[in-house]
Amino acid sequence: MSEPTIYDYVQSQTTISSEYTRDPSEEPGKIAHRLYSHVRQTLSPPPDHLANFGDVSPSPLFLSIYQSILSNLAAAGDVMAGMVSPPLIATSGVAPLTIIAPLPDIVKHMSNCIVRAKKEVFLATNFWINSDTSRLVTDALRELSRRAGERGEKVVVKVLYDRGNVKQVLEHHQHVPVSTYTNDKVNLPAPEEIPNIHMQVVNYHVPMLGTFHSKFMVVDREVALLMSNNIQDNDNLEMCVRLEGRVVDSFYDICLASWSTTLDPPLPCRDERAADKPMPSYNDPAFLALFTDSASKEPVDLPSVVQAGHESLDLPEHLPGDPHYDDTIAGEIRRVQASYAPKQEGETHLQAVARHLNVTKVQKADGGVKPTAPEPSPDSLVPFEEMTPYIPLPPSAFPSPIPILIASRAPLGTPTFSVPQAIRYPQNVAFLEAIRGAQHSVFIQTPNLNAEPLLPELARAVRRGVEVELWVCLGYNDAGELLPYQNGTNEMVANRLYNDPALLGEGEVEPLNDEEKSRLKIYNYVAKDQDRPIHNKFKKRSCHIKILIVDSRIAMQGNGNQDTQTYFHSQEINVMLESEEVCKRWMEGLRRNQNTEKYGLVSSVDGCWHDPTTGELPEGSIGIDPGRFSWAKGVVGAVQRVRGAGGF
Repeated sequence: MSEPTIYDYVQSQTTISSEYTRDPSEEPGKIAHRLYSHVRQTLSPPPDHLANFGDVSPSPLFLSIYQSILSNLAAAGDVMAGMVSPPLIATSGVAPLTIIAPLPDIVKHMSNCIVRAKKEVFLATNFWINSDTSRLVTDALRELSRRAGERGEKVVVKVLYDRGNVKQVLEHHQHVPVSTYTNDKVNLPAPEEIPNIHMQVVNYHVPMLGTFHSKFMVVDREVALLMSNNIQDNDNLEMCVRLEGRVVDSFYDICLASWSTTLDPPLPCRDERAADKPMPSYNDPAFLALFTDSASKEPVDLPSVVQAGHESLDLPEHLPGDPHYDDTIAGEIRRVQASYAPKQEGETHLQAVARHLNVTKVQKADGGVKPTAPEPSPDSLVPFEEMTPYIPLPPSAFPSPIPILIASRAPLGTPTFSVPQAIRYPQNVAFLEAIRGAQHSVFIQTPNLNAEPLLPELARAVRRGVEVELWVCLGYNDAGELLPYQNGTNEMVANRLYNDPALLGEGEVEPLNDEEKSRLKIYNYVAKDQDRPIHNKFKKRSCHIKILIVDSRIAMQGNGNQDTQTYFHSQEINVMLESEEVCKRWMEGLRRNQNTEKYGLVSSVDGCWHDPTTGELPEGSIGIDPGRFSWAKGVVGAVQRVRGAGGF
């Protein structure tokens, strides 16, 4: 009997999650091996109606990316390189809420989702560090237990994180004993503190370099949150997208594939497909009311969100150790927006923003980081100048569920940097094919940008007339990026993009000319309250968002950076979606909630940001020449990453 093709797998009704439903005692990793250990590496032409994207037909570029993902899975001989069963790669759904905010504001939404859970919570993160941020989650688990007890029920909670352990050389998935996950480094609740929760914790890493870099959460198989943040305290601006609809079934499959080992007790929603349920946000009257004026019944949008916050200054902030949960997303939005409004007498708008951004001990030291940006005029605050962390999308943004691809990658522990191997993973296929297919524009925001397969594609896109805009964080994990094979810092790479003709193709001797350079705009992240970038080494204002938008209609969001570690080694989970409306809302939010576009443009001469008055580099910058012993700084950065102190 011949081996099945990737198309056979895609058109099958069998998945890891369907088999787990049939027999929840079988380990998902063994299910994946049983189903997908063989695939024919040669391809015949794809059959008609290969994917089910719902009622909206994707563009030719989106379909070609999907086809390229499938052909590369077959060529690699690894059906599960994308961490999801093949029938669930192509899907559809809606994104009713986007959060672009400092890390705690995202975890506040996570905590509200947790306390509203009825049956199960699956939380996956890279770093879990005992912190104020983690207390938002642990407070929520205690509240969930209390509520479940009142109902006479028990809720199943699974927590998956990466805290390197020598035992992972033999077994990548380590079940974490209570004595370990309740210690002062993790500080999850002990079973007696949450008597109405069955909690199981697994530590996952593929030595040496196969980091579990994923960050997502699935609640009751109805809601998936895909975020850029870990569970730790830091100074990052982050991004989270709430997904509902059929796409949640794909995430459920990802949960199982990532967990791999025994689930005890089993997940109770295993036989309750998201595809068979109503989408919760657009069936919530309070959420729908956000978009309708209560008096005129006319449609309204973001201004109402900002105004509601200004009218709710008496709402206490939802804080670690002092939680204030909301029954609806609408309530959450009102509460968090109120925290960004001026409250103290004489407090200005940017002072209020700075107060909210100053969340860590470093940021609060010496009276806190002070705003340096000019205050916006009062009439510009609503709706497009005031920082708006929670961005609800109206039902009109989704006349039908939009096409979505799961564009992820499995971890690889082997310290290899083979480009032909790396570009087979669905995440990397999607990144590169989207840029190759761009006709008008490419936008990327990422903490680091140095993946070697990416750089020529960006330079060639500029040469063929595409506007390319890159937002990176000044100095983000500079030490780690100076390790051998990591490919250098953001400043070094920006200089190469502007000035290295080799990126344009073999035999090219001339770099981008001035007209071409005008189409390549590279920015260093500038926080909403600042007028200049602050180097990441100071841990005062950094950005950890990961997003790609092509031609203002195709977007990819999730865990994956545009760096060497992401392209070659880490497990990453991302979605690629097609929607002009979503891309528009995301770009508006990205521009509104930071000052990067206003003040962060680097020089096209050397790729570095310079003070507009003095011409000097920012404090902490190492410029384009890190010196002879840069590898030693890289070793320090690697140690910091493992300890959770560096960027990841």
